[in-house]
Amino acid sequence: MHPFTRHHADSVSALGEEKLIAAIRRWLGTASPRAPFGIGDDCAVLPVARGRQLITVDPVIYGRHFDDSVPPRAVGAKLLKRNLSDLAAMGGRPTAAVLALTLDARVSRKWLEQFYRGLAACARHYGVPIVGGDVAQADGIIAASLTLLGEARGRRIVTRTGARVGDAIYVTGQLGGSLRSGHHYRFTPRLAEGTWLARQAGVRAMMDVSDGLAKDLRALTPPGAAPALPPGSLSLRPGCTVAAALSDGEDYELVFAVAARTDLARFERAWKRAFPRTQLTCIGRFIAAKKLPPGVVDLDKFHGYEHLKQLPRS
Repeated sequence: MHPFTRHHADSVSALGEEKLIAAIRRWLGTASPRAPFGIGDDCAVLPVARGRQLITVDPVIYGRHFDDSVPPRAVGAKLLKRNLSDLAAMGGRPTAAVLALTLDARVSRKWLEQFYRGLAACARHYGVPIVGGDVAQADGIIAASLTLLGEARGRRIVTRTGARVGDAIYVTGQLGGSLRSGHHYRFTPRLAEGTWLARQAGVRAMMDVSDGLAKDLRALTPPGAAPALPPGSLSLRPGCTVAAALSDGEDYELVFAVAARTDLARFERAWKRAFPRTQLTCIGRFIAAKKLPPGVVDLDKFHGYEHLKQLPRS
């Protein structure tokens, strides 16, 4: 569905800011509590957190994260799920969200209503109250940036750092072809899995795969080490190549390191009992960089997505 309209009466400009915000309240429905715990004040008021707080922010931008082929309800859901995936990577649970919306005046009210209804449905599903936000106008732009607050579910918060040489590398789900398959907006954030992993003593480091495994693994790799991935170790989405699995991005799966001393067979059995429908694959180990065995995947040949980096002109 194309988000712009040529008819003024069908656009957000026909409403103006105040009526648009009133409409947004209706579209969000029970996903947004009443002020002072929801939309309506200069700031939202939140209850005191029980544990350590987490916060993340991610946008969706027309032409970058979605196009006319993605239904507006799915765009709204993707916005929240992108943030939930970040929270899952640290073993947290969501508590509240605020949304900053930047719109061209020609945006269709029908498109925007469906966007908010998709966001609201997703927020209710995951128990995330939408407690505030902002609306601004900019020519030629449709962008929404959501800030998600959360809290740790247990005593430990798993970060990207902490892996060591010898640790096993695991990935949930399948990789590659997220754009072609529609996975980039149909995915399920691994919240329950992230919480479970954060409670396992052997899990040393974790992150979500959003920019491509080849790039994201670099952030997980300990100093002086390198990931040793045997050919054929990756779990590929149907029809995908190894190059796609390493470079495409927007998989929103979890990649994590498990301590070398861990009984991996026992760990995998426990995983299957907890998550029988979520695939888990050991894709390799972290090895001393100077001792990489021959025949492993050369990750230097693959690149994920990097913002603001332009390819050199030929």
